[in-house]
Amino acid sequence: MDEQPDPARPTLGVAMVGYAFMGAAHSQGWRTAHRFFDLPARPEMSVVCGRTGSATRAAADRLGWAGWSTDWRTVLDREDVQVVDICTPGDTHAEIALAALAAGKHVLCEKPLANTVAEAEAMTAAAEAAQERGVLSSVGFSYRRTPALAQARRLVADGRVGTVRHIRAQYLQDWIVDPEFPLVWRLRKEKAGSGALGDIGAHIVDLSQFLTGQRLTEVAGHLARFVERRPLAESTSGLSARGGAETGEVTVDDAAVFLGRTDGDALATYEATRFATGRKNAMRIEVNGSAGSVAFDFEAMNELHVYDATTPAADAGFRRVLVTEPDHPYAGAWWPPGHGLGYEHTFVHEIADFVRDVATGTPPTPSFADGLQVQRVLDAVERSSASGATWTPV
Repeated sequence: MDEQPDPARPTLGVAMVGYAFMGAAHSQGWRTAHRFFDLPARPEMSVVCGRTGSATRAAADRLGWAGWSTDWRTVLDREDVQVVDICTPGDTHAEIALAALAAGKHVLCEKPLANTVAEAEAMTAAAEAAQERGVLSSVGFSYRRTPALAQARRLVADGRVGTVRHIRAQYLQDWIVDPEFPLVWRLRKEKAGSGALGDIGAHIVDLSQFLTGQRLTEVAGHLARFVERRPLAESTSGLSARGGAETGEVTVDDAAVFLGRTDGDALATYEATRFATGRKNAMRIEVNGSAGSVAFDFEAMNELHVYDATTPAADAGFRRVLVTEPDHPYAGAWWPPGHGLGYEHTFVHEIADFVRDVATGTPPTPSFADGLQVQRVLDAVERSSASGATWTPV
């Protein structure tokens, strides 16, 4: 039986641009959020946009969208669309977001916000002007919505770790270790903006600032590329003049390591790589303070490790906290304690928060300004690497 709308609850029509990996994750969020969270508005999956008609139509059927279009511009005039969700590669974020905000549509944009600081600045200025008209926006740093990380933020904000001294963050993957892996769009600077730095490094930069409430003020870093050329993902001939697979140049970093200093005098270390053989999605972060520490690894995403330095030495040690209790952030909407959540739930939480904010007129977080701050950090790391890993202001 089809779900019947609640006449007392307004609907929020959504147009999503892009339907690949992130599009599928966002679709899960739009389909599910109102079924587990008591929201003041009900999302309606009105239309999904893509480049190719047959593929976009198939995506609409598979992901649960009512309609489809091959031109995202046409949906900006539709009265049944109030939100535009941007799930495309970074080279199109600015154009779509600026047009959507100008058309009076609320915008949720995947991270990183843009491919350049200039684009991110233009998007942030437009978002702040639109907010004056009641049009809201947010950038999709979904890991903030992991219950264990939201709980870690609570503990730090409540002073449980004391004065923050160290931030230690890693994001380790291995999906391009094989040099024969093809030259997909994420390995092309004109599409992705940067490699591991922007794709996964952006997450740990945002999380370190979110958890501590402190901003990076300067960085010193180095970017590395381990494989210079890869087989083309789409080749007309399939073979090069030498008889092997036709290849193209990798134009982004494969790995990034950098140091940072914050406006709270904390020292931070970061590592983002897609060449950590054996590590699939090891997104790790630890905050050390004068009164305690918190530590997290996404490959055990329902756990938070907490150290209380005020405990007598004979009883001290990191405690494993299973973050599935009703009082933990987001967890109470789901299953009984001990029944863990997964990657897809972070997007459900992101959508739930966004819908609630839009329906109540509350400026969402993270904002485009938060996304711009991360973009400035990424840019500073690139400039530092180009200058020989010198300290570079953000």
